[in-house]
Amino acid sequence: MAEKKPRFDTISVKGGYSREDQLKYCTMAPPLIQSAVFPYESAEWAADLYSYKIEGFAYGRINNPTNDILEKRMALLEGAEAGLATSSGMAATFMAAHHLLEVGDEIVCPNRVYGGTYELFHTSMPRMGVKTNWVPEPDKIESWQRTITPKTKLIHVESPSNPNLFVADIPALAALARSKGIPLMVDNTICSPALQRPIEMGADIVVHSATKYISGNATSLSGILVGKKEFVDHVRHVGFRNMGPTISPFNAWLCLLGLESLSLRMQKHSDNAMTIAKFLEKHPKVESVSYPGLSSHPQHEVAKRQMSAYSSMLSFNVKGGLDAARRVINNLRIAVHTTHLGSSQTVAIQPAATTHWQLGPEARAKGGIPDNMIRYSAGIEDAQDLIEDLDNALRSA
Repeated sequence: MAEKKPRFDTISVKGGYSREDQLKYCTMAPPLIQSAVFPYESAEWAADLYSYKIEGFAYGRINNPTNDILEKRMALLEGAEAGLATSSGMAATFMAAHHLLEVGDEIVCPNRVYGGTYELFHTSMPRMGVKTNWVPEPDKIESWQRTITPKTKLIHVESPSNPNLFVADIPALAALARSKGIPLMVDNTICSPALQRPIEMGADIVVHSATKYISGNATSLSGILVGKKEFVDHVRHVGFRNMGPTISPFNAWLCLLGLESLSLRMQKHSDNAMTIAKFLEKHPKVESVSYPGLSSHPQHEVAKRQMSAYSSMLSFNVKGGLDAARRVINNLRIAVHTTHLGSSQTVAIQPAATTHWQLGPEARAKGGIPDNMIRYSAGIEDAQDLIEDLDNALRSA
């Protein structure tokens, strides 16, 4: 009789670290192997290791036993063949793009992405001879079709997007990408694999800022990319090995601890955010609210098909413009004013003045990021306390 495949929550706790590993390392929890180098069994063994004839730990810049557990666990959770842990989410995105693209190639991407991703594709990649074509209406598959050219070698989408919560139709995009022979990369940071698994919907590559929900408490910068083993191995053996955006073993270990409670936290995040979004929709000082769980969200039906819950992040526009939004931010007492999201603690920020400031007014307007927008990531505190905190701050505006 075939052995049953473990379910998601079991993988979150035990994936990539077997009973045999526990006996080998003499620890129930994954070990923290804080070492830059690893002794080799013999000269012949080392030669085979460096020529990729065998698998093993060559050097801390390339791989590490603690990092390896995180990579295996995230691949299992996302339904992928392999994973690569990086120093940040931006490093994960860059490593995948760098491996796929050469001078003269093009990326297709909507302008509804995190500010760092926008700048990577808009400013940094062109210095390497790579152009990005921005999808003007990403909710329409025809707009994607029109944006693709013969030079397109990567389609990238962030879903839901930061900060305006655009939700892409991933199966439709995957079908389009497959018909063109172009890989589809999905940034799954906002959902995490607990709420959405793009590989199962046809995506080729998934990236995360594991700094967010995977870690869960704002303690460790980290990133992950997962996909086919051949692709991940090539990324590791070429660009990653040469550039060295390596996650520290300690940060990988913290992410492993965070993963153990991922499902529990994501449900609480989602419950709190839904309660808060409904409250904000009716607040007299709020102009509009964007949250995929609300029926008013333009891609609500798509979100219902793809996501098991709607995560912590929402955005809302304050009546009264820039100054009113600043007064709200300055008068929050429970929510922490910082750039982060996906933490156990609630955080809030004004994207136009911080995370997306570098885009400039024109690009922000095109990306749907007005000055009076507040991005709000509901933590796992008591929902009523968060509502009272928001209400007090809004009344000050």
